[in-house]
Amino acid sequence: MSTSGTDVAKRPRAPIDMGADEFRSAGHELVDRIADWLDRLPDGTIMRDESAADVRRALGAERTLPDAGANPRVVLDEATELLFNHSLFNGHPRFFGYITSSPAPIGALADLLASAVNQNVGSWRLSPMATEIEEQTIRWIAELIGFPVRLPATSLRPGKADSTADDIGGLLLSGGNMANFVCFLAARTAKAPAVRAGGLRTIPPLRVYASSETHTWIQKAADLFGLGTDAVRWIDVDAQQRMDVAALERQLAADRREGALPFLVVGTAGTVGTGVVDPLPEIAAICRAYDVWFHVDGAYGALAARVPGAPESLRALAEADSVAVDPHKWLYAPLEAGCALVRRRGDLLRTFSYHPSYYHFDTDLTNYFDYGPQNSRGFRALKVWLMLRQVGSSGYMAMIAENIRLSQHLYSVVQQHPEFEALTQHLSITTFRYVPRELQSVLSTPEIEAYVNRLNTELLSRVERSGEAFLSNAMVDGHFALRACIVNFRTSEADVEALLPLLSRLGADTHKSLTT
Repeated sequence: MSTSGTDVAKRPRAPIDMGADEFRSAGHELVDRIADWLDRLPDGTIMRDESAADVRRALGAERTLPDAGANPRVVLDEATELLFNHSLFNGHPRFFGYITSSPAPIGALADLLASAVNQNVGSWRLSPMATEIEEQTIRWIAELIGFPVRLPATSLRPGKADSTADDIGGLLLSGGNMANFVCFLAARTAKAPAVRAGGLRTIPPLRVYASSETHTWIQKAADLFGLGTDAVRWIDVDAQQRMDVAALERQLAADRREGALPFLVVGTAGTVGTGVVDPLPEIAAICRAYDVWFHVDGAYGALAARVPGAPESLRALAEADSVAVDPHKWLYAPLEAGCALVRRRGDLLRTFSYHPSYYHFDTDLTNYFDYGPQNSRGFRALKVWLMLRQVGSSGYMAMIAENIRLSQHLYSVVQQHPEFEALTQHLSITTFRYVPRELQSVLSTPEIEAYVNRLNTELLSRVERSGEAFLSNAMVDGHFALRACIVNFRTSEADVEALLPLLSRLGADTHKSLTT
């Protein structure tokens, strides 16, 4: 039954509601301010040199919950000022700190649209179009990285016994940790199915294998899912910080002899510290030989798999049982957007699907509560879907290739500068350190090495406080290294070339202050 205009006019309005004109006016003003800020962003500072007390003072952190509300435009204006003046801007072209990308403008608009429509992408009935968009987005991400995709038949849907349960499966999650967790659990169910009903006590001790350079998500997973962190077998790395596959095979064989059940090997496509890619083809072969699930943590580097000039080892993503990918890293999506990809959709169903009596959802449609840990799920896929449509695969290949080129250019610039030592360059991460000229001839002594580590530690803090650039650090062969990671579509060659003069100036000041 339609509602007349008179009925709408008589409908009471809740205090939190906004009329169309009020919403339109506030929204237009906010979009205008964001647009102006984005235009100014490259010429501003990355962050202010503020203490936690300064930020709390600006917020008025001691205020108690207000009893009476305020005009929405007033509170929006206040929030805008607080965020524009007291944030770290990872969208700045000289933000080189972490693998957090500059957010695409269309992604920000997508989050507004997704929030307004407010779909619960847990079941198809509650989110028909959003569910289909997420399915398509999953397939597109898989295509982008070369992960095998078989499009579902139009007459069959996931969930039917004769449907596409062995097609690619996946879903969008908050980030790399959750994407890796989903794949971890899928591996556990596939290789130790009895665990789902009987728990860990009913099976041999489980073992998981990862290099010593693997992200800490693996420890969290082993802890959260009952294995304990002692179940993680840390495999040594070679001189290039890649997993030693011979050591992996020895450990697998030893654990089997001792009665344990190896179920998961994790290869890394782009380590956090230096961007190294493990020897994925060799790891895949060992996993096949030992019937172990092969998972790739590709949160960062998997998205470069089809970029010309990227490590050839990334092509072996196609051989993995599962891959974790973060669109909010190298697809430039606003946070949050992680993605779990699993070769066989049925492995996710067998891991997560339960159907209590209070669920009355069609089983011949995609219900994402069957494929992951969440029931209520936000519409994360919209921003990724829109970005992929705006840019296309060729556009992404070009942008990622440019980030890699800029990182390689930085490495070359460092090599040519007399005050810096270039250490590593992989994917779009370059590591290096500042070494005063008078110390270079005596670097081999432990005392000088310790001092140079201290010097670069302090230099990193001063760079951050300057607001002119933002770096992070890595440990490379015992050296405290400055680490520049470029996952930013705004970064230019000029931004890269401006970095070393800044570091040289601040490095000289730091050296002087530490030695006088």
